[in-house]
Amino acid sequence: MVLQQLLEAIPGRTLVFGNGNLEITGLEYDSRRVRPGQVFFAIRGLKQDGARFIPEALSRGAVAVVSEAPPDSVPNERLPAWICTPNTRVAMALAARVYYGNPSSQMKLFGITGTNGKTTVAFLLASILQSSGWRPGLFGTIEYDIEFGGEPILSHLSAPNTTPESLDLQRLLRAVVDHGGRSAVMEVSSHALALDRVEGCSFYTAVFTNLSRDHLDFHNDMESYFAAKQKLFAGSASAPPPTYAVLNADDARCSSLRASTPTQVLTYGMSAPADVIARQWSTGKSGIEAVLETPCGTVEVQSPLLGRHNVYNLMAATTAALTLDIAPQKISEAVSRLRVPGRVESIDEGQPFRVVVDYAHTDDALRNLLQSAREWSAGRVILVFGCGGERDRTKRPLMGMAAAAADKTVLTSDNPRGEDPIAILNDVIVGLQKSKAIYDVQGDRQRAIEMAILDARPGDTVLIAGKGHETYQIIGNQKLPFDDRETARAVLRKLGFDKTP
Repeated sequence: MVLQQLLEAIPGRTLVFGNGNLEITGLEYDSRRVRPGQVFFAIRGLKQDGARFIPEALSRGAVAVVSEAPPDSVPNERLPAWICTPNTRVAMALAARVYYGNPSSQMKLFGITGTNGKTTVAFLLASILQSSGWRPGLFGTIEYDIEFGGEPILSHLSAPNTTPESLDLQRLLRAVVDHGGRSAVMEVSSHALALDRVEGCSFYTAVFTNLSRDHLDFHNDMESYFAAKQKLFAGSASAPPPTYAVLNADDARCSSLRASTPTQVLTYGMSAPADVIARQWSTGKSGIEAVLETPCGTVEVQSPLLGRHNVYNLMAATTAALTLDIAPQKISEAVSRLRVPGRVESIDEGQPFRVVVDYAHTDDALRNLLQSAREWSAGRVILVFGCGGERDRTKRPLMGMAAAAADKTVLTSDNPRGEDPIAILNDVIVGLQKSKAIYDVQGDRQRAIEMAILDARPGDTVLIAGKGHETYQIIGNQKLPFDDRETARAVLRKLGFDKTP
């Protein structure tokens, strides 16, 4: 491909110098990965400005640079071309779309956004699509996965971001198409929308789960947070709005989204009038049973997922599947066997009490988890949780207040990152004390899990919240191995429980 083809895709670009007929071999934004003949995009990150790494990119063979500022001086002969643009992130997204042949237009692309439930809805929908012959890629918080019925193209790759960076995303979507994939399911975070990672993508269906307080360290206020979510449903100068919008009718923001999107809307809910309604449902220790009334007929659900919030997730995935006219029976079969890693995941070593690991890391998600635990627990509910460092401090007391619904809480560290763990704990304690919660504090997460399990009696439920599927703990600048599930399993085995054959 020649450089001029990319230039035509970049709005407001200026070719500072260089030859538009220059042959290029690829695109890159990470200077450490640059190969000879590539175009380097100097994007401005949250902590680093990509312009700092232009010399490294040149030393590795970059033949063109795209940045938001011209060079201080004309570089030496190693650099044939320099392009300036008002927004390097948008430029990279649109250039990548051209370079990889606009793969999203060659499939049915589903985007799922909202505060809670994105991962579970994505897994459910991907399972439905797979069982219906749509061969989906799956991209989200837990993993990036392109594996069609046991054919591993890109199998269970750990996800560095909920939504891939735009260049990586276009590469992945191209891989789906090239290997015969017909669809893709993607969690679309508010960060991704604000940072233009999905710019230029053609979505078939966009799904909204709910909105509650989160990520205000990045968005500053709830209106800005919601505005980022809205972008998924509005379309842009580079891509049309999705063909369908699937909205949670019971969420307070549903009417605003409905009014602002120009596309066809389908709704789901339990309380407000909706296109897909849970007429009958129950949830207990063995899972969910529900009858969903839809415009295409009745979907009977028997799912191992736990909790009322997962009834909503099942409805969201079902409604999205209906936009492809997938039969109710296919939907029922696909969700009946699905479990999601680190999402209300039971740890069973034969103990007489329940141990559950979940990703709940907002006050709303924690309340939903505790409410669900009451539905299946015959005894007390013991909660282990913490709050992440270098994230929205204002939600920490709210998390403490939500935790008061447990019979007992063990407050501990989550991923403190560069913050003082004790300062984080103190922020949460404000909410625990305000709500008169019964709690202990143990900053060592392994010991906190041990404390909760040792305190459990037959019939109780131990909830370990906040990290879910994560297999690490970030302390300072170290990413240390740590898995809540394996830690809980080790404690149970130490106590003499063991279901190993």
